[in-house]
Amino acid sequence: MSTYTPKAGEIEREWHLVDADGMVLGRLASEVASILRGKHKPTFTPHLDTGDHVIIINAAKVVLTGAKRTDKNVYDHSGYPGGLRTRRYGEMLASRPEEALRRTIRGMLPRNRLGRQMLTKLKVYRGAEHPHGAQQPQPLAFEHTRARTA
Repeated sequence: MSTYTPKAGEIEREWHLVDADGMVLGRLASEVASILRGKHKPTFTPHLDTGDHVIIINAAKVVLTGAKRTDKNVYDHSGYPGGLRTRRYGEMLASRPEEALRRTIRGMLPRNRLGRQMLTKLKVYRGAEHPHGAQQPQPLAFEHTRARTA
């Protein structure tokens, strides 16, 4: 019995809509990365992009637990000596929440051209509006990704 490998024309892609309002950043990112990879499908193949498109809205309302907002740092390096730039995660979420979400999800994807291809299927928006209504995205709800309110 041979192993089934889907052909490029057999891969069916769906569009999912995720509302990030009140969701924990890391838990949301791991679920979205799994969908971008296609691990939720029975035709998942590690060396092929079988994943779906994901639209994330309300990225500005994502939550960090504990003291990560002030203690966790984001590092960027220009490639030149002395070119290391450090920012707090809270500052990045306040100024560019779309980039914070995209960066977190990117860290959970493969680090090769396949991972970069998967990341192109991710669309992140700060507010509730998005221009992908024609694709008819299906709302997607995750368990255990909402922040607990005490």
